Amino acid sequence: MNIGVAAERSGLPPKTIRYYEEIALVTPGRSENGYRAYEEADVHRLRFLHRARDLGFTIEECRQLLALYSDRARASADVKAIAETKIAEIDRKVAELHALRETLAHLATTCHGDDRPDCPILEDLAGSE
Repeated sequence: MNIGVAAERSGLPPKTIRYYEEIALVTPGRSENGYRAYEEADVHRLRFLHRARDLGFTIEECRQLLALYSDRARASADVKAIAETKIAEIDRKVAELHALRETLAHLATTCHGDDRPDCPILEDLAGSE
């Protein structure tokens, strides 16, 4: 199948598929005329990558997961370790976002939001006290 069909079946844009080929995450065959020729296994791999990226895995983490997926002698503990590392990273980001929200909410409550020019939000952003 051509890249358009592979894109449609995997849910990824052709540009992303070309990028994945460029960095050797997928390696489609070539037809006699030199065009990419995607097989069902390539589409499966692209769907795998799409789902992994949606879950926040980096390209390198996807590369590790694909290697583990292909290795029938893998230990599931290796896969779990990657997932748990990602969970810890997500938890850290959630905590950071929560702290940012609390700070901004506090600043918003201190601002009168009226016609006066003084604004605690702008003063805080400027580093004024």
